[in-house]
Amino acid sequence: MSSAVKVSAADEALDREFLEERKASETGRYIKRHSKQARWTHGITIVCCILLCFSGLFVFVPALGQAIGADTVFVIRMAHRVLGVLFVAVPLISAIMAPKGVVHIFKNLFAKWDSDDKKWMILFFPYLFMARFIHMPDQSEVKSGQRFADGMLWLFGGLMGITGIALLLDTTVLDFGATVYGVMLFLHDLGFLGIAVFGLAHIFLGGGIFQPYRGMHRAMFGDGLVSESDALYHWGHWARAELEDGKNVVEKRK
Repeated sequence: MSSAVKVSAADEALDREFLEERKASETGRYIKRHSKQARWTHGITIVCCILLCFSGLFVFVPALGQAIGADTVFVIRMAHRVLGVLFVAVPLISAIMAPKGVVHIFKNLFAKWDSDDKKWMILFFPYLFMARFIHMPDQSEVKSGQRFADGMLWLFGGLMGITGIALLLDTTVLDFGATVYGVMLFLHDLGFLGIAVFGLAHIFLGGGIFQPYRGMHRAMFGDGLVSESDALYHWGHWARAELEDGKNVVEKRK
């Protein structure tokens, strides 16, 4: 016959403390980096951009169009126009909904570079291949290299959006003439080239292909949070300011 084990108040308190420490060890601190609206806007825009790049090849490259036939090209052309409207409309609607967010983005893009920013750019390419041997300087919310790359994406994305609207109007309700159409088409192609170069670089790093950036895709395609350790490693100046403020700091299970 067994009996209940009696535990003293002191031992019970120690047990509770042990369980609380065990529970705390299973959680970690995270910093909110991107809002839900920012993540949705980014996700929709990037999907549209990728589909526009592929569909544009069949619309604007005659050899590819001939290979798939006129009927298929027509369907792709219509899809390209719909995707183009979404590519322009979604960021504009998001900007109208959160104008302070737009100001914040461009404030980061045009932030003055300090000595850490310049040193980071110098060390960037060696760091990609020898991360364990190179200590990178602390960075602000947006790294110096990211400011440049994102600035180019904004520039070429805007160029594609504006010229795309002009081309759509020219082939539907207006007639700008052959010369204007040719210029718009050239600039549209230039925008595509810029998006292809800087967009691939953006995906290459944001997708976490290199070890220092493993898991970074969760910041935009997950819950928008980055762990305290990752935040301090990648954006030291920003992370310490956020941790001190505490407003965007959350705890969750690891």
